[in-house]
Amino acid sequence: MIDRVILIVLDSVGVGELPDADTYGDSGSNTLGNIARKSKDFKLKNMEALGIGNISEALGLKKSMNPIGSYGRAEEISPGKDTTTGHWEIAGIVLEQPFPTFPNGFPNELVESIEKAIGKKTIGNEVASGTEIIARLGDKHVDTGYPIVYTSADSVFQIAAHEEVISIEKLYEICEKVRKLLKGEYAVGRVIARPFIGVSGNYKRTPNRKDYSLKPIKKTMLEVISENGLDVVAVGKIEDIFSGVGITESVHTKNNMEGIDETVKYIQTDRKGLIFTNLVDFDMLYGHRNDVRGYAQALMEFDSRLPEIISAMKDSDVLIITADHGCDPTTDSTDHSREYVPVIVYGKHIKMGADIGIRKGLSDIGATVLDLLNLPIEIAGTSFRKKIMVKEVHLK
Repeated sequence: MIDRVILIVLDSVGVGELPDADTYGDSGSNTLGNIARKSKDFKLKNMEALGIGNISEALGLKKSMNPIGSYGRAEEISPGKDTTTGHWEIAGIVLEQPFPTFPNGFPNELVESIEKAIGKKTIGNEVASGTEIIARLGDKHVDTGYPIVYTSADSVFQIAAHEEVISIEKLYEICEKVRKLLKGEYAVGRVIARPFIGVSGNYKRTPNRKDYSLKPIKKTMLEVISENGLDVVAVGKIEDIFSGVGITESVHTKNNMEGIDETVKYIQTDRKGLIFTNLVDFDMLYGHRNDVRGYAQALMEFDSRLPEIISAMKDSDVLIITADHGCDPTTDSTDHSREYVPVIVYGKHIKMGADIGIRKGLSDIGATVLDLLNLPIEIAGTSFRKKIMVKEVHLK
């Protein structure tokens, strides 16, 4: 009997290019594999024990002869390679159309309507790196009080402001107004508040980022679980990604280690249902900044905490470790990459060494979560429960 699933998303830890990666400009991307090859003394002994090295030889990780978990990978079938698309697909929503992107900045008429709504002029309106644009436009922002607007290759509308010029509360209020305006052809996946601090020549972003996503367009596994009276606990930016829909309790975190701390605390409670965690540092701090060394270190830090996570688990728990897309720091691009994601499953009732192969759709993860909890699969996806569960014996 499975009472609870702990689902941890290692944000952007892809495991190799998808068949259509070239159409996204991502040929050769392999976030985990390329990091492993380019990092000296890189070891993931606990992940390797679970079977991550068995997923593909292209990862260059140690293959376990006797993995203690089940393993495989999943192919994203929705168009796109952004956070919202990946998480929504995990939860059972397969998109037919990608969220809109704005490679030349946002249309003037849209920006003008936003400026009217928030009562302020804006600066920027371009595709840019978040750290680069605040270094370049930070002084102008401080002088004028105008928020910095920018986007990326992803479907995002980002708003940066110095915390001493525009308070965090005011920045959040601005983002909420913008979110309401971005509809139809302008309905980006996320509006993101990007507060920063510091002085000229030394501006730096703070952990007070906040995402404002679209509400899910269909029912997700979160709603199925909560509607059946079970808990859906969101750790990290999960609540933001799903706009709170289907979530019964949440906690926001400032970094990976805090995210793991909070996850362990929840595992130690008697809540039943789902603990859904996103660990964002891999993507935000290292992938987008092409920081191979930092990314490698963050992966090893997560790996070092796996025994703590596992030791907190109850016999009726199942742990699933996956990702939402790639963000290969070894390539010239600083954007997300179109990649397979790992699927690692562990628990007392989970087979050791079962290979689930390549799942056609991240939604198979959500379908399996529901199946493990003996709930109806009212979402897209095909469960792989039978492949991973130890044979269940029912006494008469």
